[in-house]
Amino acid sequence: MPTGFYLIIAAQFVTALADNALLIVSIALLSEQGLPAWWAPMLKFVFTISYVVLAPFVGPLADAVPKARLMAWMNGVKILGVAALLLGFNPLVAFAIAGLGATAYAPAKYGLITEIVGPNLLVKANGWLETSVVCAALLGAVLGGVLVNTSVIATLNGLLLVESLGIMSPLYTSLLVLLIIYGAASLLNLGIPHSGARYPASPIHPLLLMKDFWRANRLLWRDAEGGLSLAVTTIFWGLGATLQFIVLKWSADVLSLPLEQSAYLQTAVAVGVVVGACIAGRWIPLRHAKSVLPAGVVMGLLIMGIAHVQVVSVALLFLALIGIVGGILVVPLNALLQHRGYVLLSAGRSVAVQGFNENLSVLCMLAVYATLLAADVSIVPLLTLFGLCTAAAMGMLIKRGFQPERFH
Repeated sequence: MPTGFYLIIAAQFVTALADNALLIVSIALLSEQGLPAWWAPMLKFVFTISYVVLAPFVGPLADAVPKARLMAWMNGVKILGVAALLLGFNPLVAFAIAGLGATAYAPAKYGLITEIVGPNLLVKANGWLETSVVCAALLGAVLGGVLVNTSVIATLNGLLLVESLGIMSPLYTSLLVLLIIYGAASLLNLGIPHSGARYPASPIHPLLLMKDFWRANRLLWRDAEGGLSLAVTTIFWGLGATLQFIVLKWSADVLSLPLEQSAYLQTAVAVGVVVGACIAGRWIPLRHAKSVLPAGVVMGLLIMGIAHVQVVSVALLFLALIGIVGGILVVPLNALLQHRGYVLLSAGRSVAVQGFNENLSVLCMLAVYATLLAADVSIVPLLTLFGLCTAAAMGMLIKRGFQPERFH
């Protein structure tokens, strides 16, 4: 791999580690404040909304400045979000601030990888990246579970004499740990070398930027391979973000697990995605990316099946299998999407378009989930519904994907 690639992976890993741990700690803060369960998916909702609203602007921004430097700046914004929690702000407000940082981080990260890695190594690079993301999710969930564990919190607070300072929340020390991790990620970002890529200057007027973005969005959707891969990744990431909360709720209601153990349960999905990403990166070349589409139907059926599982060991098996087929599905198609976006647009713009669509899917699915939760819909039929819709949607995309089209 080119110089700097593994440093990007390391910086991404540390950032994602903190992001995933922050979610668990923030859910614990909501519980500590006595807020209802449907507020939990709203954390992800407010975190994600910036991706959609600012999508026309973050792509040109990522192309206009050195991407590694931009990633360091955006980690600084996430630090402000954690600082807001430390100062007692509502968790939704703090998560919205952190989401502002994540918005520009994504096109900079994916765009930088597309710039330094050729098409022949792009699936392999995405395998590395998705493995990093999932390992960070795995360890981030574990770290989050540790940071909300009452005995760990009591030990940390005792060491730092937090109680003597009159601080109201016992999770104060947990937030300090996350603050340090984000700071370390910023330092790693500053060490990444510039790719040397240059792009034509973009218009600076907001209306012109929005017009350029919508043109890019239409162009990518209308491309045969770009539109197909964008549809798959849009469904996948929307489902993945929502499933994260559904699993937490399902493991509490059906398996009677506390929050920290529910967070650990998510690691089975993460391990599975790592395995699936490794399989895809090793054996599925870019020209055969569409061959993985049936894995989407299998994933939907597995989600339907796990809704009726009541044994932890069986649940772990199902979650691992969901992760494996998910990794096999998303890595080749994400690489195909990046390749077509880079050819048709530019690194930053194509990732901004991808981020807009995928995160709009996240917002819609989270809104549906939160609404059903607020309406007291039982978690078992809710999980079954999500699996059924996933399998049906992927089945329709398979019919489209196997039409005879020339690979570009």
